[in-house]
Amino acid sequence: MSEEQLLQQNASEHAAPGQTGEAEKETTPSLEEMLRQAELNAQEHHDAWLRAKAETENVRRRAVEDVEKARKFAVDKFAGELLAVKDSLEAALSTGDKASLESLRSGVELTLKQLVSVFEKNAIQEVNPLDQKFDPNCHQAIGMVDAEGEANTVASVLQKGYLLNERVLRPAMVMVVKPK
Repeated sequence: MSEEQLLQQNASEHAAPGQTGEAEKETTPSLEEMLRQAELNAQEHHDAWLRAKAETENVRRRAVEDVEKARKFAVDKFAGELLAVKDSLEAALSTGDKASLESLRSGVELTLKQLVSVFEKNAIQEVNPLDQKFDPNCHQAIGMVDAEGEANTVASVLQKGYLLNERVLRPAMVMVVKPK
């Protein structure tokens, strides 16, 4: 390196603060420019936050609507299947005096089969606990009777119980054998 180049390098290294070369001025943004850029970034972030907040609110509102619709129309399929049972019962009643006791009985049996089919499709199970151990979770004891058999077993069923997806829909009303 020449003497002149060394002097220039030394002078630029020891320059007083605030004295910068023309190249540095072109690459270093001014404070105003940096502030303007920061404000633009802040505005972009604020806009993105507002959009995210609105989207979250929309998702929450749609979820609430979906839950409400699901609750409101949960029995839609079940109710539709019961309409056939109702139609059969109305048809039996509309025959009036024309039907014999035998044809009326067969119509009621067919209607009962339709109803049992609807129950099976919708996971409704009948509970008939005759001669089973009394279970307060599934049975409702109406009274106790003197009868042969083990104490606290179901002696008679006054009304069958029903389960919906393994959960008690209606407990069976029963009479229980008294302890001796």
